[in-house]
Amino acid sequence: MDIEALRIFCSVVRNQSVSLGASAHRISQSAATQRIKRLEEHFGCKLLDRQRRPFALTPAGRLCYQKSQEILDRYDAMEGRLRALSAEVAGNLRVAAIYSVGLYTLRESIEQFMRKYPKVNVRLEYRRPGDVYETVFNDGVHVGIVSYPLASGQLNVVPLADEEMVLVCHPKHRLAGRDTVDVRDLAGEDYVAFERDLPIRKETDRFFEQHGIQVNPVMEFDNVETVKDAVEIDAGVSVLPEPTVRKEVRSGRLAAARLLGGNLCRPLGLIHRDRKTLPTAALKFIEVVARESPAGDGGK
Repeated sequence: MDIEALRIFCSVVRNQSVSLGASAHRISQSAATQRIKRLEEHFGCKLLDRQRRPFALTPAGRLCYQKSQEILDRYDAMEGRLRALSAEVAGNLRVAAIYSVGLYTLRESIEQFMRKYPKVNVRLEYRRPGDVYETVFNDGVHVGIVSYPLASGQLNVVPLADEEMVLVCHPKHRLAGRDTVDVRDLAGEDYVAFERDLPIRKETDRFFEQHGIQVNPVMEFDNVETVKDAVEIDAGVSVLPEPTVRKEVRSGRLAAARLLGGNLCRPLGLIHRDRKTLPTAALKFIEVVARESPAGDGGK
């Protein structure tokens, strides 16, 4: 059995895209397609319904995906334990993160981890918050990184950081140029918001409600990058985690100010299943990320 073909197939299914699945394995889309076709030839059945756009799993494909995940988890656990006998940390590490955390918070930790453990193949996937929980819960990835992390009976949380939320506006906006802005000054402002089902939107809405003010939502997006793009064209102001706007503020593309009237932060955390089921590479990754985070030893 071609273990790598099973990995590629599972990546394609998780990303709901052949091209994204191929990119995760640093191969071409045609190469990924060929590996999946070989799996279909091996099993004698179609795994993907290519007549639909986007593709859909056939009944055989759903079974293959479920059992492949089980096979890969057991294979990775075996590989991790075997390598642990020789004190070598290697194998595959699958991480899912919300977009803004993956771009701004994880980068240095991942680079440090890869320098320390060069034989570990780290695969980082960007997902919506709910999808990160789902893929960790279903063992699609080893660890997840989310904001406003929620612990449960089946998921553990490692606190990473509390990011200060700041007012962000166009450099020529009336509130630009200030070091601090009273939250009441935002009343009635055109506001670029996150989508209503996201934790960050719920927290900012609660913050505004606590201070008895109403903003005027003019746009709603599901990620920090698009919110920043809208603020850059002066579509409205927004409230965003300070690390995510640091580069744009330095370059003069955006202006930012601390909010007076309350401590509004975005907590970040790493989520994972029971440590006993995690491969050595995942355990070492948790150690590195936790140590380098402001909530860990690296932030003291």
